[in-house]
Amino acid sequence: MEGVAHSVSIDECKRISASGIESVDAFSATQIVLSYSGGRIIVAGSGLKIENFSKGSGAFSAAGTITGVKYAARAVKIVRRLFR
Repeated sequence: MEGVAHSVSIDECKRISASGIESVDAFSATQIVLSYSGGRIIVAGSGLKIENFSKGSGAFSAAGTITGVKYAARAVKIVRRLFR
């Protein structure tokens, strides 16, 4: 899925939907960590529950009280930075 476009939509801080998701790396009632081609998306909140995740289509949805969404870029290896 390298280079696949993704989108994130939040509905009234109660539901989050995303496309282009490669994997769910971690989840709890307070945090969900998703991977996409550019890095990670960290969803924070309370009472979070995953409703749907399809690895084949990259579709993801969860419900709960969403208090924040943070993007974390994929780490670039030091060798790649040195030899640009």
